[in-house]
Amino acid sequence: MPNRTSAKSAKAVKAAGKVTAARTNNQKNKGKPPLGQRIPWLTVGAVVLLIGLVAALAVNLVPKYQERAALEKFTPSEQKKDPSDEIEGVVKKEYPAGLHIDATQRVAYDQTPPFGGPHDASWANCMGTVYDKALRNENAVHSLEHGAVWITYNPDKVDQSGIDTLKGKVEGQQYMLMSPHPGQEAPISLQSWGHQLTVPSADDERVGQFITALRLNQFAYPEVGADCATMAFDTQNPPPYDPSEPGPDAVPMDGKGLQPDQAELGGGMPGGGLPGGLPGGGLPGGIPAIPGMPGTMPEQQAPAGAAG
Repeated sequence: MPNRTSAKSAKAVKAAGKVTAARTNNQKNKGKPPLGQRIPWLTVGAVVLLIGLVAALAVNLVPKYQERAALEKFTPSEQKKDPSDEIEGVVKKEYPAGLHIDATQRVAYDQTPPFGGPHDASWANCMGTVYDKALRNENAVHSLEHGAVWITYNPDKVDQSGIDTLKGKVEGQQYMLMSPHPGQEAPISLQSWGHQLTVPSADDERVGQFITALRLNQFAYPEVGADCATMAFDTQNPPPYDPSEPGPDAVPMDGKGLQPDQAELGGGMPGGGLPGGLPGGGLPGGIPAIPGMPGTMPEQQAPAGAAG
């Protein structure tokens, strides 16, 4: 049977061990902040922010890449000169080119909005221009002859959200223009030379398909190489749209009585170019565009007739 002295000694040794362990732990933790203060919150916050940015970019960019990939098949080529043939609802018609009227005349257009036929000698500026006023048809049709796509909408059938969506497809895009067209039957209509598509909504995927297939499609409009910029057209106060029926003196769609502008039809030089290899385009009257000026896009245009 152990004596009392041995029992006391054992307890003393045990107590001393606890004290030593406690001192060792205190020494190890000496100078360290509490656990809660040791978490690198700045690093954690930066990681969370980075993850958020990546997620936001994915949400915004992935749909755009997907849309671009989906539109690839509507890009024109030698093998597929008119991809709009694959777009449901596109109406196509053949129209004579280079038939000019003056600012006092009207054309008895066969479509509303029109998308081809005789037109004013001055074209509507189509450098990604968004007009808040309806355009005179005769000026807008000339823009189509230059390879532009004209988007029109009925302001009574399209709300502001739809208008803003359409603006996003036009602003900053050369060879595009947009304007209200009161009274048109469809909420939204897209026109290029000899082509038209009506859609019920600005979110319709065919809007992008039409633009991809026909904007500056060198196989689908008469004046390849023509300019879309012009100082002769007042974008702030364009010639007013006349909703009334053309009178009996209106120019017919076949342009009877008009002489085709040979400069537009490529009659001036072999291959339709201008002397010195200058691109077509410029101001009415045959004044050529200046290379490098806005609207001259040689990388997207094939040599062809001069503009008028």
